[in-house]
Formats: sequence, C-alpha cells, structure tokens
Amino acid sequence: MGIGSGIALFVIGAILVFALNIDTGGYVDLDLIGYILMGAGVLVFLISLVLVMRSRRTESVDRTAVDPATGERVTRRSIRNNDPIA
Repeated sequence: MGIGSGIALFVIGAILVFALNIDTGGYVDLDLIGYILMGAGVLVFLISLVLVMRSRRTESVDRTAVDPATGERVTRRSIRNNDPIA
C-alpha cells in the first residue's frame, strides 16, 4: 500500500458518503462504510508518508590514502543521497 492507495480509499469512502443515496433496507449503512474507508485512507496515507520520509538517508564515506607518485595524502569523499541533485 502506498500514498496512492490511501488517496483511493479516501475517494471511494467520500463517494459512498456524499454521492450515493441508495436505500439498502437497513442491512448495510453505506455512510458508515464510507466514513470507515475515509479514515482508513487517511491512516494509510499518513503511514506511507512517514515511511517515505524515513527512507531518505545520507551516507558519507571518507577514504584517505597516500599517492605513491607524489607522496601526498589524498582524501576521497563520496556522499550518497536519495534526493536528486538540484
């Protein structure tokens, strides 16, 4: 499930609550089912958003070595980030 699933659940629930006016004879309350789907959609959306923001991490690696030709110390730094370069 992801952000799109949360939005889809919310939209389906909103359609059941606000757009449909069907009499089911008292056996099924479509408004209640719609509100439950809307709540589940918000919950799935927020959990997915937290997990997406949590997975963005920066990784930095420093390597130091001596250049055999000149005898100088060389430091290489590589940075990994999930964000695209802006």
